[in-house]
Amino acid sequence: MAYVELTKENFEEVITGNEMVVVDYWAEWCGPCKSFGPVFEKVSKDFPGAVFAKVDTENEQEIASWFQIRSIPTLMIFREKVIVFSQPGALPEGTLREVISKVENLDMAEVHKQVAQQQAEKKKQAPSP
Repeated sequence: MAYVELTKENFEEVITGNEMVVVDYWAEWCGPCKSFGPVFEKVSKDFPGAVFAKVDTENEQEIASWFQIRSIPTLMIFREKVIVFSQPGALPEGTLREVISKVENLDMAEVHKQVAQQQAEKKKQAPSP
């Protein structure tokens, strides 16, 4: 098995303890999820710097609800605890490799700067108590 099974017990530890985590939200009854599974596992072997993880949306409904997963499979990539990619649908192998490579090459200092700006903007717009 080339991936970690994420549960509400280990989710935070895995996300905060690794620089990059590629998460596949799936369910046993989902045909496209079953087709995407082998692609996900195959690609995981070529990116040793990333942790590949799966969330069974049937067993981990709290996680699926928290991240507003409405369609499966959904692929989500965390880099330095920030969601930098999220998209429903099974990706072809080449596209999955391309997305992961682009995430590896992101300027995370710039990403963190943009996140801080967005949070500051939200604070300004929030009504005063």
